[in-house]
Formats: sequence, C-alpha cells, structure tokens
Amino acid sequence: MSAGIKAENVLRHFLTISEHKLEVMKGCFKTGLYLQGVLHDLSKYSPTEFLVGARYYQGDRSPNNAEREEKGYSSSWLHHKGRNKHHYEYWVDYNSVRDVKEKSELTIPVKMPLKYVIEMMMDRIAASKIYNKKDYRDDYPLKYFLRSYKLIPMNEETKRLLYALLKMLSVYGEEKTFRFIRERLLPGGEY
Repeated sequence: MSAGIKAENVLRHFLTISEHKLEVMKGCFKTGLYLQGVLHDLSKYSPTEFLVGARYYQGDRSPNNAEREEKGYSSSWLHHKGRNKHHYEYWVDYNSVRDVKEKSELTIPVKMPLKYVIEMMMDRIAASKIYNKKDYRDDYPLKYFLRSYKLIPMNEETKRLLYALLKMLSVYGEEKTFRFIRERLLPGGEY
C-alpha cells in the first residue's frame, strides 16, 4: 500500500466511485445515452486518479478538494478533466481571435456537444445523490450549480442549457426531465 493510504479507504473510495458511476449510468441510460453511461469516469480507476482518491478519501466530498487544499492543486483533477469530455473544463481552448489591445481572454470556453452536457448533468445529479445520501432532493444539483454560476468559465449557451435542465429537474423531477431529454432534446442533437 502506498504511503499515506489507509487500506479501508481503498475499498471505500472504490465503492464511492463505483456507486457514482452506476448512478450516472442509470441516468444516461434513461435518456438514451448508453455509450456515455458505460464509459463515464473510467479514468477514476486509473492509478493516477484512484490512488489520490484513496489517499484523500473522506466520503462526504471530493478527495480532489482535499488534495487541492494540501498541495495547492489536484493532480487527480488535472488528469481527470483532460480525459473526460463531460467536464466543461475540458472545453477550454485558445482564443484564436484574441485582441491584445482590447485585453480579450487568452483562453475561451467552447460550446459543448449536447451529449456531453447531458452527461455533465447526470454527473452533477449523481454527485448530489452520493454526497447527500437519503437527504437528496431534485433541487440539490441546481442549488450547487447556482452557488458558482456567475464565476464558472463555461460557454454561455452551454451554461444556459445546463441551468434550464437543472431547473426543469428541480420543478418536474427526473422522470419528466429525462423523458424530455430523450424524446425532445437529443433527437435534434443541437441546442
């Protein structure tokens, strides 16, 4: 066992990420995104991410936050966001029309493909369920999103869509929201 990793945390972390992955998979399957559900977060099982997760495991929040607090960055998160397209941080690119005189941004958030926005939504729902357990309510993912809404460097169209879907979830629940995504939103493939 690597230094600083408790044996019981290896199992606990494995069970937590597996429960999360299963929860995302269920949501993705209900919306018709089968491949997204199967492939979701496979990098969390890689040594780069898994060992950090086991070392900093707490059970009620992301281990990446604890690593970030200790080191000033999270190696696990940097690895994860660069391999998983359902994170808006993956969709940041250089601004090819940057105007130095106007002090425009060096990097810009790019509009995410719809299937990854839906997977991101499922990821947020699953995280809320895992960390809140029996206290979970359908408005939790929206409340979490709104805490940093203005600060998130996410493409504005993507941000508005995610907000609308999380709002819909908070008002109408999973069944109606997932049916809307499956029957109305995904067949067109654009937003």
